Amino acid sequence: MRTTYLEATVRLYHLSDAMEGGAAETLFYGTLTEAMQIAAQQDEATQEGLFIATDNDVVAYLDLLEG
Repeated sequence: MRTTYLEATVRLYHLSDAMEGGAAETLFYGTLTEAMQIAAQQDEATQEGLFIATDNDVVAYLDLLEG
């Protein structure tokens, strides 16, 4: 993810692998700090499908934890 800041507005969403090609379900719009807190509260299976979108990039939640 490109450089951003903790108060940047982001979209936290879950991308399912449904039979019809998947679907994106928005869980939260708000700051990166809050999005990370909400993502951390999800179960492991859900976390695998979480993505965070900024105004210029999209990154998998689990990739953020590894970096």
